[in-house]
Amino acid sequence: MTTDERSAGPATGPSATVVVGAALVRDGRLLVQQRAFPEDVAGLWEIPGGRVEPGETDVEGLRRECREELGVDVVVGDRVGAEVTLPNGMLFRVYAVTLDGAVEPRAVEHRALRWVTASELVELDWLPADQAFLPDLLARISPE
Repeated sequence: MTTDERSAGPATGPSATVVVGAALVRDGRLLVQQRAFPEDVAGLWEIPGGRVEPGETDVEGLRRECREELGVDVVVGDRVGAEVTLPNGMLFRVYAVTLDGAVEPRAVEHRALRWVTASELVELDWLPADQAFLPDLLARISPE
């Protein structure tokens, strides 16, 4: 059973907010995006994703976020790493995704997009929430 075929939620409690991230790897490189706002995190890097809306599963929320942020449809696969509880109490989950179609991702809501290698990944200035997943993301990128 794929992640697409099952409900990948709900969170551990009815009031828990879930944030989902997309680990999109192609040709040994990971897609990352640079924040444009808010001002306190503008310029920092993250993987695509965002909050799961009420009534959505993780998969539905991640598909929506990828359409909104990247202008692409994705197929959601297995979880990457363990769930992380953020300092604000939100739960952060990352999933492997692949592009569903020939449309190239574009920076809709962000300053920039980059396909990064393993060495580039560790050199970026990451949002704190995403830093917890760096070892798991590195494991999915081809060594240089």
